[in-house]
Amino acid sequence: QVQLVESGGGLVQAGGSLRLSCEASGRTFSRYAMGWFRQAPGKERDFVAGSSWTGGSTRYADSVQGRFTISRDNAKNTWYLQMNSLKPEDTAVYYCAARPNPPSRVVVFTTESDYTYWGQGTQVTVSS
Repeated sequence: QVQLVESGGGLVQAGGSLRLSCEASGRTFSRYAMGWFRQAPGKERDFVAGSSWTGGSTRYADSVQGRFTISRDNAKNTWYLQMNSLKPEDTAVYYCAARPNPPSRVVVFTTESDYTYWGQGTQVTVSS
């Protein structure tokens, strides 16, 4: 059974930092593309950051570019989202997602429908 479990969310003041973790279990995820999404109250779930299965290609939403960093440790089946210079508008539930990588391609996926597996989410609240 595939399971993704996020952790690391919490309450932080504006300008602060948090590191989210997503631990995957149920199979080896080293050849899985992965991503982070977030959903603020009353809004749709939006793409935040994505990584190819190699980790060598990444993409970010414009709103987080330069402040957030996505990374992965395939040996631990875990990936991360380092969030710096947090703003109140970053407040949301953050979700990690994963999907098998297409053969012979290195792709970063940026839409919800691209992903197969999802975590349950972790709340991030940034106070002003």
